[in-house]
Amino acid sequence: MKTDKDLLIKGIKYIAYTIALMFSAPVVIYQAFKNEENPLYWPVLIVGLILGVAAIAMGFYGIKVILDSLFGRKKQ
Repeated sequence: MKTDKDLLIKGIKYIAYTIALMFSAPVVIYQAFKNEENPLYWPVLIVGLILGVAAIAMGFYGIKVILDSLFGRKKQ
């Protein structure tokens, strides 16, 4: 069994984006809660929550791509 290096690099890039989202989402949510009286409270909070969900989804997808590169895709 041989590792697909192009797919592995793609998976590592997804994990790198996930790490960036994992740090940016809590910062944005914290800024929203710090400024609750600001009129942009809800849009900033919604953006932070979307970033958090995107971090979780990209984390799972990045791990899936890395595992596909290491073990190969299932033949159906």
